[in-house]
Amino acid sequence: MKPLDWNLSLSRRQWLGGAALLGAGTALPAFAWEAGAWPNVAALIDSYVDARKVANMVVALGFGDAEPTVIAAGVDTFGKPRPSAADSIYRVYSMTKPVTGMAAMMLIDEGKLGLDQPLHEILPKYRNMQVQKVYDGPITADNLEPAVRPITIRQMLTHTAGIGYGIVQQGPIADAFRDRGIVPGMVTRLQNVPSFRGTPVPSLELFADRLAEMPLVYQPGTRWNYSMSLDLMGRVIEVVSGQKFDRFLQERFFDPLGMSDTGFQVARDKADRLTTNYLVNDGMLLPIDPGQTSIYLDEPPFPFGGAGLASTPRDYDRFLAMLVGNGTFAGKRVMSEAAVRMGTSNLLPDTLEPDGAYEGGRYGYGAGGRVGTEGPLSGVYGWAGAAGTIGFVERNSGLRAGLFTQYMPMVTYPLVEEFQAAVLKDLIARGGAS
Repeated sequence: MKPLDWNLSLSRRQWLGGAALLGAGTALPAFAWEAGAWPNVAALIDSYVDARKVANMVVALGFGDAEPTVIAAGVDTFGKPRPSAADSIYRVYSMTKPVTGMAAMMLIDEGKLGLDQPLHEILPKYRNMQVQKVYDGPITADNLEPAVRPITIRQMLTHTAGIGYGIVQQGPIADAFRDRGIVPGMVTRLQNVPSFRGTPVPSLELFADRLAEMPLVYQPGTRWNYSMSLDLMGRVIEVVSGQKFDRFLQERFFDPLGMSDTGFQVARDKADRLTTNYLVNDGMLLPIDPGQTSIYLDEPPFPFGGAGLASTPRDYDRFLAMLVGNGTFAGKRVMSEAAVRMGTSNLLPDTLEPDGAYEGGRYGYGAGGRVGTEGPLSGVYGWAGAAGTIGFVERNSGLRAGLFTQYMPMVTYPLVEEFQAAVLKDLIARGGAS
């Protein structure tokens, strides 16, 4: 067995590939199909669970406002008898980002925040930022230069603000993030695994203040770089709304949508439904966060807007259903249609350099999630999580799709690509896509 020295830092290319989304056609029937109508999806789930690549897998698929079709296999934890189901609780990690992004869109729609508003107007410590001349180079005066333009809300929503990320950056800046407690999430209590080391600062305000003291890794508005900008957006939402970030999400999303099992902490009386997260090491699954003793049972240092939520397939499907419903769910208005349309559209700034990640491609980036920009891809919006969760919508047809399992690192398996291919095959077989 290989030693547990996983480097979970991911390149921009890996994140782009890992978050690729389905581009289904637009002629999709607006009704829920029975589980038997998704044979390729069911076969994919069985292939992973039967081979013990994962302990479980749950998929929720739906159209419009119809109840989702749920296909599930496996158990929440190896050695435990509880079969995984729509109410199993998963760490959705970066699938938190679309939720945070849509929260920001609410405030923009209400006139409390501007899409192109400079960040320093809300958080003054971000007024005079320094930028690394050499990406991931030394944090020394000779490798720093002033930012040529201010960070904006648009850039933060689209990972183009130049802000770094501990799971992406390497070298001195990654060490500095960890040493200063600029840690945007908790994975395990096992601090002997190098990639999981680091203790977050105790508040979102201090997180924002510490991050402001660090250099940017790119000039604002010039490159797509997966980042902590959505975690920082949580602090922006607090200041602008006058509410704690987690309370804002609870009142504006989770309560209206009936997402009763979604939050930054899992109640101990729900521990029996909390899945175990596994590390894939040399082909073996090693438990790094058992459900019964999970770090998610503890109150987090602060609400991590980029990767902090736990949720269920049923709960997250309700968030996706609200998006395909243009802001409504079960007859209730949760967001304005304008806010949803803007948040699921391409918001990338026009200052991006021509040789970057998204320039000239079929995809753009919206409020915390990737979007399709042309042909049959237009209308696709969503993102994936670091432990094998996937969620997206195709708004033109009303298709919504979520896949939930727990393993790290996500790029161990080509699950995102396989899931989108299986969904598309089943749609084609029923005459719903071409």
